[in-house]
Amino acid sequence: MRAYLRAALVASTVMGLGGMAWAQSASSPFSGLFGGRSDEGPVDLQFRVQGADDLDQPLRNASLIAGALSEDRTTGQDVLAAARGDYARILGNLYDRGYYSAIINITLDGVEAAEIAPLDAPGIVRQVVVSVQTGPRFRFSRAAIAPVAPRTDLPDDYRQGGIAGTGTIRGAARAGVDGWRDVGHAKAEVSGQNITADHIANVVDSRIGLSPGPSVRFGRLNMRGYDRMNPRRLHKIAGLPEGERFDPDDVEDVRKRLRRSGVFSAITLEEAETLNPDGSMDINLTVVEQKPRRIGAGFEISTTDGAMLSAYWMHRNLLGGGERLRIDAKVKDIGSDTSGKDEEVTLRIDRPATVTPDTTAYVLTSLARMREEDYDEDTGIIGLGFNHIFSDRFTFDTAIQYQFSRVYDDLGETDFKVLAFPTSVMWDARDNENNAKRGYYLQGDATPFKGFDGTDTGIRILGEGRAFRSLGEGDRFTLAGRARIGSVLGSEIQNTPRNYLFFSGGGGSVRGQPYQSLGVEEIQGPNGPIKTGGMSVATLSAELRWQVRDRIGVVAFADYGEVWAEDGWNGTSEGHSGAGIGVRYNTPIGPLRFDVAGPTGGDTGEGVQLYLGLGQAF
Repeated sequence: MRAYLRAALVASTVMGLGGMAWAQSASSPFSGLFGGRSDEGPVDLQFRVQGADDLDQPLRNASLIAGALSEDRTTGQDVLAAARGDYARILGNLYDRGYYSAIINITLDGVEAAEIAPLDAPGIVRQVVVSVQTGPRFRFSRAAIAPVAPRTDLPDDYRQGGIAGTGTIRGAARAGVDGWRDVGHAKAEVSGQNITADHIANVVDSRIGLSPGPSVRFGRLNMRGYDRMNPRRLHKIAGLPEGERFDPDDVEDVRKRLRRSGVFSAITLEEAETLNPDGSMDINLTVVEQKPRRIGAGFEISTTDGAMLSAYWMHRNLLGGGERLRIDAKVKDIGSDTSGKDEEVTLRIDRPATVTPDTTAYVLTSLARMREEDYDEDTGIIGLGFNHIFSDRFTFDTAIQYQFSRVYDDLGETDFKVLAFPTSVMWDARDNENNAKRGYYLQGDATPFKGFDGTDTGIRILGEGRAFRSLGEGDRFTLAGRARIGSVLGSEIQNTPRNYLFFSGGGGSVRGQPYQSLGVEEIQGPNGPIKTGGMSVATLSAELRWQVRDRIGVVAFADYGEVWAEDGWNGTSEGHSGAGIGVRYNTPIGPLRFDVAGPTGGDTGEGVQLYLGLGQAF
């Protein structure tokens, strides 16, 4: 007896398209092999697809049998259950691609799976054969949808002559509804559908009717679930534009603002089912607050620079208005061969929704004790700043800061006092912040400063760009590049705060060269020139990343840096370079990085450098 599976497509959301699939034996030159294990040996899984050259792998990926074998679920009962489910699974995938006359046959050791009762599963299955005859591909004889809002983006295939896949029909219906919602019709819906398949002409006639409903304005934001959070501040942080025309992007912006605040572990936004008498629509917000306190730590190790340890303590919702207190502590160059131990403590308080819902105000206080090879420096900074998020990609930050620093070198003790106005813009178009595969990142910093008591006045500028591009199947190969340039304009080097000057070398600039090993010697001391940072800098980095396995990757890289003695990239300059290889191990919080690098140019090299840290180098 030959078993036949007759299946009718039921498109539950937007369609009523009829189709039929038959299960019978079929042969084909297209086949594959997938290995699993059972107690008696491997299970041989073969896919034989006739009628389309590009369906073998997609159907295999969707197969419940393939999934069961990959998880070592190879008992007869497991394989039979998966096989019986695969009829509908494979059929749905074929319908999505416009095949409505498919023939599907699944045999377990030569017996049709549909003929085996669930309680009569074989004890052992040695071979599974999935044979698919796709039949002809259906196309649209008509693809109508109305009324359509202006600028609605319908699927390209939803047109006369386009491939009539069920996914395309569903996509057209969703796009039609979304088009009306985008122009304020929050209650738009599909009002009717008439979809018919002609199995003689192999065409589909599709007509979808839309009901836009009235134009809607935002009503009240109804909030619940908050505990410590002040409801007035919660409302301000959410920033729902009450009274304005409905826009689904505004609802998503509310979600993003609440998530950025860091106060909540869960956020639910729901549109009210019915409109208010005035035509407005309320939004219901339910939140769950996170635990208020959090701690974290990080590390990095270099063979010559020593170890870096960092930790932070954070208190969320400090005063009940979403404020965040964070204290960071960092100790660098522990056991360094070239410098003493550096210590830094930073205290920052952020207050979201200050001035606008997307503006965060912050107060920053920082104390640092730096013990470098050629000088020591103690620095204190206090400032007030504002960070504004224009979009997911574009961020603007500006502040006013007072900085006092005292430097100890061959000149003795020198004080620097500045009132600075640091401003930063960032455009982040990477696909992943921690491990980018494609996209780019741009950041520009400008810090005008007014000097006091012998400190010059000027401006410090710094720009950085990163680009990423992936190649190969599954983006296994990634090309990554970084360029960084900076200069201090308008001041003399001896009257410029030392931490405004530029060095090169180390894990953050030129790997293979010791940390801050490249500077300039423009200031004359009693015992000869004093090494400091330069007035201008440029660094370039390139990486080739190869993802060998899901968690393991290798990297080859080369870095170059050059430092100038004068502003505007003028005056004497020196350059150095380094290159090396590394290993990456992917973790849920980013790749664990281990790099080995050595000098390839310049005269600052001191042998092989080792780096261990969390996250890509850039």
